[in-house]
Amino acid sequence: MSKLSPISERRALGTFALPSLLCFMLAVQPAKSQDTSTVAQGEYLARAGDCIACHSNPGDKPFAGGRAMATPFGTLYSPNISPDAATGIGAWSADEFYAMLHTGKTRSGALLYPAMPFAAYTKVTRADSDAIFAYLKTVPPVHQENHEQDLRFPYNNRNLLLGWRTLYFQEGEYKPDSSKSSEWNRGAYLVEGLGHCSMCHTAINALGGSSQAQAFQGGLIPMQEWYAPSLTSNREAGLGDWSLKDISDLLQAGVSTRGAVYGPMAEVVYNSLQYLSDADIHAMAVYLKALPSTGGTAPATEAQTQDKLRLYPLGKKIYAAQCATCHGTNGEGRGWDFPPLAGNQSIQMTSSVNPIRMVLNGGYPPGTIRNPRPYGMPPFAQTLSDEEVAAVVTYIRTAWDNRGTAITAQDVNALRSAPLN
Repeated sequence: MSKLSPISERRALGTFALPSLLCFMLAVQPAKSQDTSTVAQGEYLARAGDCIACHSNPGDKPFAGGRAMATPFGTLYSPNISPDAATGIGAWSADEFYAMLHTGKTRSGALLYPAMPFAAYTKVTRADSDAIFAYLKTVPPVHQENHEQDLRFPYNNRNLLLGWRTLYFQEGEYKPDSSKSSEWNRGAYLVEGLGHCSMCHTAINALGGSSQAQAFQGGLIPMQEWYAPSLTSNREAGLGDWSLKDISDLLQAGVSTRGAVYGPMAEVVYNSLQYLSDADIHAMAVYLKALPSTGGTAPATEAQTQDKLRLYPLGKKIYAAQCATCHGTNGEGRGWDFPPLAGNQSIQMTSSVNPIRMVLNGGYPPGTIRNPRPYGMPPFAQTLSDEEVAAVVTYIRTAWDNRGTAITAQDVNALRSAPLN
């Protein structure tokens, strides 16, 4: 084998090195582009999962954790999920992150409390989990120690969660239903998985669990004293007779011609749903509209009928003086700005918690991309007595062929000091 001259050797190395360098550059560039795309997808999915709501204190650095969540069993504090290596998830692997979402166990194998919606997040695919993890690794790290959980005995014993998991947790990624459309399946994946909608819209029992048989049939949110209405068709706030446009508007804009969101749902729209694509919002609407019907509202009792007869005239007078200017003489409302009260299912539900709270405390729908300057409702807690609030709420629940029932001053008094969130 002949030896090359120094010039020939450099030329030979050059002809080898240049294509190799080009190949290396071509190999690296798509990976960088793919990483950028993955991070962007992860940010979108983290929005869909509303991760920031629980893992950030309002006004503090995002994903640093420490947000207190009151429960019937004590107070839980969300962990730091910023990429800080010492106090966050900076030392985690993608495998460990997926295992946490999928199994409801910490990196060390400890059982998570179900305030973390792992019963829903277990449905998240590995690809989506990896994308969320890739995004979280790019946010600014925050060095903030995690707060010790403050649960009463015996709920501070994590071993008790073994029984809870046996009753209420089924591990496994979402499996598409081949008999349904791809749009329905996408909506189901978002609603049942990342959106974890059933956590609020399903009644929670004394053990902190919920029955799959009662999924989406509505329930009072513990400690917050807001009622998450039933989403099943034609019951309470059931969506069976809503148009897909009205459902989509409510989810994405926070308002529609059928009503507006307040309380905890307003926070969900503000932090999460307003940022989802039109296609994903439409898919969620398709799935929600298809939920099966589960009955009607309870008939009025004799006592409620008597309360209506007593309170209705006073309620009508208060409504004409305080409410008709915005909501219309006949409860017809005015588009997105002032939702209708006539035929409004959220007004007629068996639970009267939400309309009472709105009259007492007022409030605003969330400011969103599609509705950046929402109209609000003033509070009447300082100007109306318990009896007067009961009268006007009874009136709007029973006027204009509404099928709600009367309430009492005691119902109002019980909510006067309820938390506003």
